[in-house]
Amino acid sequence: MAVLGSLIQEFNSSNMRYCINCCIHLLPNDLHRQCFRCRGPNHNNQKCPVCKGENKIPLYTDSKQMKLLAVLEVRTDHRESWNGFFCLRKGKLCSLIFGLIIMTLVMASYILTGAKHGLLLISSPFHYGAFASNPSLMDNESLSDMKDHYQPSKMNISYVKDYPSIKLIIDTITSKIEFMTRQRPDLEELRKQEPHMFSVIPNKFLPNSKNPCWYEEYKGNTTTDPYATNSYALYSKRFRTIFDYLRKVFWNHLYHYKDKHYRLRCLPHFYIIGQPKCGTTDLYDRLRLHPDVRFSAIKEPHWWTRKRFGIIRLRDGFHDRYPVEDYLDLFDLAAHQIQGVLQSEAAKERGKMNNIIIGEASASTMWDNNAWIFFYDNSTEGEPPFLIQDFIHAFQPNAKLIIMLRDPVERLYSDYLYFASANKSVEDFHEKVAESLQLFENCMLDYSLRACVYNNTLNNAMPVRLQVGLYVVYLLDWLTVFDKDQILVLRLEDHASNVKYTMHMVFQFLDLGPLSEKQEALITKSPASNTRRPEDRSLGPMLPTTKAILRDFYRPFNTKLAQVLFDDAFLWKRT
Repeated sequence: MAVLGSLIQEFNSSNMRYCINCCIHLLPNDLHRQCFRCRGPNHNNQKCPVCKGENKIPLYTDSKQMKLLAVLEVRTDHRESWNGFFCLRKGKLCSLIFGLIIMTLVMASYILTGAKHGLLLISSPFHYGAFASNPSLMDNESLSDMKDHYQPSKMNISYVKDYPSIKLIIDTITSKIEFMTRQRPDLEELRKQEPHMFSVIPNKFLPNSKNPCWYEEYKGNTTTDPYATNSYALYSKRFRTIFDYLRKVFWNHLYHYKDKHYRLRCLPHFYIIGQPKCGTTDLYDRLRLHPDVRFSAIKEPHWWTRKRFGIIRLRDGFHDRYPVEDYLDLFDLAAHQIQGVLQSEAAKERGKMNNIIIGEASASTMWDNNAWIFFYDNSTEGEPPFLIQDFIHAFQPNAKLIIMLRDPVERLYSDYLYFASANKSVEDFHEKVAESLQLFENCMLDYSLRACVYNNTLNNAMPVRLQVGLYVVYLLDWLTVFDKDQILVLRLEDHASNVKYTMHMVFQFLDLGPLSEKQEALITKSPASNTRRPEDRSLGPMLPTTKAILRDFYRPFNTKLAQVLFDDAFLWKRT
């Protein structure tokens, strides 16, 4: 490099014309010094011993563009080689020192900035925005806007893949867990929150029906469409066929008395309240086959959790709230059959109880209280003042509740495979679990366990729904208003291994009569519903590290659940 620099400097010191080929051939041997004296008008290509007889390409250095069509291979003598070597060593050393200085400055800047914005794992000063207490302030905002409003800074969590780092987050969460008893609101407070609902649903129901049913006066005529304003019919095209049928038969099922018309209204006798990806669809499909069981016209109305607040899909924001009448319309098919039994001469003579029972199966009922923050303004330290179960109990203190649970680790992975839209992989699942744990930890540093579990902002921000697997938190809140014997808790693992046994438990719990062998075989031997899709099965199991992390996270919650239910099977140690 030193020789090449000298050569260029020598060339640039003169405006003369030189023969590049001389230097190329002379440099490799001891004649290279002759190259530097090979200048002036005395040089002649024809006389030059090296250039003689060859086609030469000249090199111009007099401020014109250089045209090099050859490669200079520079070889030096030993003295010049050592000079170049030391120069090269000094250059590399300087570059290395300069690079280290720049890297140190960048890291220092990142650490200081990260500490300021709560991006570091060693401390988690993440603070959510204040919990909204006045929904009128957000009338013009969609739910996605709310998420952006409260959304923390994006985190690069690629450095928390290793188990020990995430274990520190889990240890922090575990140290903050407190299962505090919830204060149950009184009936008058509930009436103030939902006056229309209390004006529609009566205090007493028909005595000869297992379901909470009552008659209400219908003031329309034969040309009136009773479902013209039903939000389920308006917003869901796939339900219009059902409502078309209901319109045709509606008038035939009215009770006519003293020039007035009455329609039978019913609420469900039992609810399958949870949890998602835990086999609720399979349980629903089998129960539908029982001759005495009827369900709502729509499998998952999600009325208690979402529709009564005007939520159709979270990403779409709020719509008009679905009134309770729209929800009651969903049970008209079952009410028509109950009406037929109640009005039959045989039933009147015998005075027997109607055996038909109505069920509703929304897997969100147990856990989804996310909408409270936008509608209830007397929150206490971020905890919802009213929960879904408060209202259900106010109307149906004798309701029966069925819960199907699954190992929360496997439930979360199944949930991810079902709802993730693209780029699904075990690595991506691991990343989402790590980020969700970080967000949950940050919330737990400032708020109670219940406040974080029911935090709409946090739940929307987490890439995977960790909170759904915290079964015991929800169960304890349901047990504050319902007796334990009103709740049946099943495990999907038991249901999958012995369908007949779990279905018998359900039949007994609902006081359903005996079945013939043919009817029982139809219910218990039908194939399972809603199994994993083939494209998801090809993904394989989650990473062992991810499973170990989730086991650690859910362990204290499973332990408490097993204590509440007096059943160690809910520890899920064998799965």
